[in-house]
Amino acid sequence: MTVLADLLRRAPVPVQRVLRRIARKARKPKTRRERRAAQALLNALPSGPSGLPEGVLDCVVAFNQHGAYCVPRSAAHRPSARTVLVGKVWEPRTIALVNGVDGNVVHAGTFFGDFLPALARSRPQSTVWAFEPNEEGYRCAAMTVMLNDLTNVRLLHAGLDARSGGGFLRTVSDAGRPLGGASRLTTAVEGLGERVSLVSIDEAVTDPVSVIQLDVEGYEQSALTGALDTLRRCRPLLILESLPDSAWMQANLAPLGYRSKGYVDGNYVLRP
Repeated sequence: MTVLADLLRRAPVPVQRVLRRIARKARKPKTRRERRAAQALLNALPSGPSGLPEGVLDCVVAFNQHGAYCVPRSAAHRPSARTVLVGKVWEPRTIALVNGVDGNVVHAGTFFGDFLPALARSRPQSTVWAFEPNEEGYRCAAMTVMLNDLTNVRLLHAGLDARSGGGFLRTVSDAGRPLGGASRLTTAVEGLGERVSLVSIDEAVTDPVSVIQLDVEGYEQSALTGALDTLRRCRPLLILESLPDSAWMQANLAPLGYRSKGYVDGNYVLRP
């Protein structure tokens, strides 16, 4: 163990937290010496506490240009969490696309709220409807809302489906690793997930909607089936991580004039 590592590990917990926050907020070092020093600091920071009481939210506060985030430590290996933890913005072109349209937004697959500060601050007179079924993700997203004082975010502890009800969210891989933002609705597997509430957009959101942005791990078709009245009424911009099957799109989206208009940050863009 280096002298630096030993000093950091012996530091009081509040000091460790401050050092961890500084390290994650720091800009990328320019020189080789700076890079080596920064890496030594990051390597020396201790991992999260073990043996926490049941119910404690084990998280890290991170920052980027849009605000502060409560990132679950269990999902720190996930790409969006890793990006935010080093002070960068996850899917910046997607955020810019959403923010280029005025009005209310439906944002599903909220995770810890990596989009929420940017979306909410860009439209102070409108509402961001955010949906997150996972218990830990929802609690972290709620903390992100509080950290940034986002009064125009309506965060719902539910996933999206064709109709309201319940389902099973797979939150752990076969290897026992938390899936974080890759958690997905599936058939029940004992010990690898949680029972969650599901709602439809048509039932939950009665306001006019300008954008529907879905990152729901292949559940986009079911979520859009529950939004058909909203689509007919509002003709919102659609930003989807995965497309519904072609027959469903032909039957439900084509009559409304929706056509593919590009691909941004791995997401499909459809406009009427």
